[in-house]
Amino acid sequence: MSEARIDSLSNESNTGGPTLSGITTFSGTNYFVPPVGSTLQRPDNPQKGALRFNTDTAHLEYYRGDTIGWSDIEASHGQLGGGTGSNAGTGARGLAFGGNPQSSPNLRTQIDYITISTLGGSADFGDCHAAVQQSCAFGNSKRGSACGGNTAANQYGNNDTYMTIFASLGDATDFYTLTATTKEATAFANEVRGLFVEPAATQLAYVSIESGGNFVDFGVLTGTSEQGASYTSPTRGIVHLNQNLSNVINYVNLMSTGNAVDFGDSTDGRYGGSGGSNATRGLFAGGWAPNVVNIIDYVTIATTGNSTDFGDLTDERYGMSGSCSSKTRMVHMGGHTNPGPGVNIMDYNQFATTGNAKDFGDLTGALSSTAACSNGHGGL
Repeated sequence: MSEARIDSLSNESNTGGPTLSGITTFSGTNYFVPPVGSTLQRPDNPQKGALRFNTDTAHLEYYRGDTIGWSDIEASHGQLGGGTGSNAGTGARGLAFGGNPQSSPNLRTQIDYITISTLGGSADFGDCHAAVQQSCAFGNSKRGSACGGNTAANQYGNNDTYMTIFASLGDATDFYTLTATTKEATAFANEVRGLFVEPAATQLAYVSIESGGNFVDFGVLTGTSEQGASYTSPTRGIVHLNQNLSNVINYVNLMSTGNAVDFGDSTDGRYGGSGGSNATRGLFAGGWAPNVVNIIDYVTIATTGNSTDFGDLTDERYGMSGSCSSKTRMVHMGGHTNPGPGVNIMDYNQFATTGNAKDFGDLTGALSSTAACSNGHGGL
């Protein structure tokens, strides 16, 4: 084996490095410096595995291909800790924004959080911008965001999306603007994009999670999705429709734009259920069909086809937009029976095995129509 000790290496025009082929290794006791630049200075046609330091995010990042794009190497995808009680361990963090403890106008401003890998009750994270219910939420590895919803001042919804940083407790701040004033919607994300479904229409819109600003048009669904459910892999977003208790499932490719395509059918048509996933399986739990149900069914996200029975919730409930996921587990947060106020129940399923949900712990209060997301779900 030959060895060369060189202080710097560049091509003959001094515009970049030469190509090194074969088995090439670097060693040293100090460090090496990868290419450095802002997000706008990313190369136009990178190869998979390309490595650079992004000065905008202050993270190393690597290129995962044209579909997924750039990802932070340093993003832990959920391994947070430092809480108290059941949140003392480390793992993916789930947030639940606002909600309805009894009935409007007795809405809640509080954001709860849990460590999904543990068991036990939720804890106070901070506050929403206002007392809100019937919003929806999405998250990447760093930011969690709640979209729309109705407040005492805006009973027909609003177009604001408020953002939190998973790693630090605190109040939500205004960061994105929806394309419509809305409530009872659904939202989903991968590491790069957040997508939002206008519930009374078929419209999909998206936003760059790191940049903030206005959502822009993505395409349309094959039907409406008021109080629908959604989840993702890193490349696909899945939406369960509910028009006239439809059982239709749609999917989109997250890093493109265009209209949704038929995926298959749920085991039955229902609304007010919740969705969650790891990178392989997506679960659709609970809802109204037209009675309150405890059904959980699942799909394999990378394929197409009808959903299959997975198991049952610990009780029948709907108004369950509050669910969050890690790579291994989905936690169903709150909801309500009919008739009845919200409940403080949290139960969970392991993605790898089918079966009935088990008790996780209690929310800080009885809630329905809360909105939940995590920093470790299947889209990351």
